[in-house]
Amino acid sequence: MKALMGLLLLFVSGTVFAGDAIYTGFFSNKALDGYDTVAYFTEGKPVKGNSVYITEYKGADWYFSSKQNRELFVKNPDKYTPQYGGFCAWAVAAKNDRAPGDPLQWTIVKDANNTAKLYLNYDKEIKQRWEQDISGFIVKSDKNWPTLLAN
Repeated sequence: MKALMGLLLLFVSGTVFAGDAIYTGFFSNKALDGYDTVAYFTEGKPVKGNSVYITEYKGADWYFSSKQNRELFVKNPDKYTPQYGGFCAWAVAAKNDRAPGDPLQWTIVKDANNTAKLYLNYDKEIKQRWEQDISGFIVKSDKNWPTLLAN
């Protein structure tokens, strides 16, 4: 019965936890809903990936808009993987919980080492909340994420 309830909750939430907690949709195994994670860094915008350029990482399928972007990702996936597995960064901080990240509601932030990192938010309203204290939310998210990842 407990397993059935878990499956029901998974279905209702529409969230699948692939491999190492990468957010994918329930009916898909696409990370970032098929958007090219490298393009956020190289083009400064979300770009839909192409099924010709795909790779698997941490149990999810990652789509890219070009062979070059796929190769950049394969060489250094952690550089391009969104923080908190693509879950909503605000939810991880403010609610200590997972919520889907929308690949159209994104922010790139440089950390103390000047390393650019990609963060997703649930929707436009939540992104506005996130933007009110990005550095504070990152501190809280970084603290909460290991526990969420373990559960």
